[in-house]
Amino acid sequence: QVQLVESGGGLVQAGGPLRLSCAASGLTFSRYIMAWFRQAPGQEREFIAAINSGGGRAYTDDSKKGRFAISRDNAKNTVYLQMNSLKPEDTAVYYCAATSDADLVGYDYWGQGTQVTVSS
Repeated sequence: QVQLVESGGGLVQAGGPLRLSCAASGLTFSRYIMAWFRQAPGQEREFIAAINSGGGRAYTDDSKKGRFAISRDNAKNTVYLQMNSLKPEDTAVYYCAATSDADLVGYDYWGQGTQVTVSS
């Protein structure tokens, strides 16, 4: 059974950093592209960043470049999202996802999400 388990969320003050982790099990992690999304209340799910299976290439949404960075450790079956200079509008549930689709259209697996709340 495939599991993606996010952790590292919580309450942080505006301007602070936070690093999210997503631990994967039940799949050959190194074969999947991994991605992070978020969803704020009343809003659609939003793409943040993706990283290829080997970890050598990452793609980050333009609106988050410079503040958010995705990375992975295939030895630990874990993908990370480093978030810096957080803003109240970054408050959302953050999800990791795994896909074998190089076009990043369909995702095979999703985590349950971790709440990030940024206070002003």
